[in-house]
Amino acid sequence: MRDEYKAYEHVMAAEPGRVAAGCLAHARRKFDELLRDNGKSAVATEALQRIAWIYRIERELATLTNKERLARRTAVAQPLWEELHKWLQLERARVHDGSATAKALNYSLNAWKALTRNLLDGEVNVDNNHCENLIRPWALGRKAWLFAGSELAGQRAAIVMSLVQSAKINGHDPYAYLNDVLTRLPTHLNSRIDELLPHNWQRS
Repeated sequence: MRDEYKAYEHVMAAEPGRVAAGCLAHARRKFDELLRDNGKSAVATEALQRIAWIYRIERELATLTNKERLARRTAVAQPLWEELHKWLQLERARVHDGSATAKALNYSLNAWKALTRNLLDGEVNVDNNHCENLIRPWALGRKAWLFAGSELAGQRAAIVMSLVQSAKINGHDPYAYLNDVLTRLPTHLNSRIDELLPHNWQRS
């Protein structure tokens, strides 16, 4: 799951088996920014409405299995995606190159294959919001961490942050996890250190 950040192209090239999946939230954001920056934009308003229809369906599919989700997407969501694509192409033909509207439309059109990857695989989400929400605290703190003290201090902070997020993903309270691990660590055998990793941890 990715946006159009160019660095991802190097990752894809390095591992040929990887398949790109686009993020609908990033595509939506382009139209939201267009609407906010220009005050009134019929194209942005229409795009946001069409994308909202797709999201409404996705909320209804959240509890289904991957197989069931794919079947429902094919039956219900795919026609909306196809209509959205035709509409984007039509609107793009009406606006001048280089305009803010053209740029918003181009983002979705250029990433269309990746954006619709979810129509081929029920396991693929339509956006990357879950992961982005997890890393948002770290993104917001980047400027503060410029003053971590040293490169080594920054590396240590990154390790702690990774442990905290991994604990959350595995259903643990981060404070309880770190408190238990740090208490046990001085007497824990190095050969069994994997037992203290978040995905293996059992409260003592």
